[in-house]
Amino acid sequence: MAEQESRDVGRRARRRASRAAGPPAEAATTVAVVAEAPRPKPRPVARPAAPPPRRAPNRFLVALVAVLTLVVLGGALGVGVVVMRAQQHSLQARLDREQRFVDTAAQLVVNMFSYTQDTIDDSVNRFVDGTSGPLRDMLSQDNNVENLKALFRDTNASSEAVINGAALEKIDDVADNAAVLVSVRVTVTDMEGTNKPSRPYRLRIIVHEDDNGHMTGYDIKYPEGGN
Repeated sequence: MAEQESRDVGRRARRRASRAAGPPAEAATTVAVVAEAPRPKPRPVARPAAPPPRRAPNRFLVALVAVLTLVVLGGALGVGVVVMRAQQHSLQARLDREQRFVDTAAQLVVNMFSYTQDTIDDSVNRFVDGTSGPLRDMLSQDNNVENLKALFRDTNASSEAVINGAALEKIDDVADNAAVLVSVRVTVTDMEGTNKPSRPYRLRIIVHEDDNGHMTGYDIKYPEGGN
């Protein structure tokens, strides 16, 4: 019995000897340490590749190009002005030529129908001098010029022609001829000063232009086509 007690005392002594130093287990404070999860490293943002650095412009080259551009534009403008003026000059020359055809035809008709007893020779000669071609040939045949003067004298009257209108019909640039329609009214006055009823005439005058630009009456036709 005594031996058993001594064994129990020995066990208790060994248990006390194996206890760790410090406060008892019930009084120990537990400290919880929370370990933070590692944060992911931010990925680098992909930036667009920057353009290569611009080269400094060549100021002399830029200025040269600008000057050449101004010269070209100025030259083109000058050419345009010259062309426009040439076209205007050509148009005006054409209009002037057409008007000369009309004026020549109208004057021929006035010379043909206008005379007085005192100016018959001058009037007929003026009319003949303004003719050419077939008309001139007709007047030169069979003493027709003198016969026309005698006819005017026999009327014992004077005649006056007034142009009502004249218009260019067409131009033949190959033959340098133009057809002009002329409307005229002729009034005859006898020796006593009495005016006879005026008579209208419509004529187609063919006007010819020679190499020197001189225009004459080439032929006379009625609009209906008769001579």
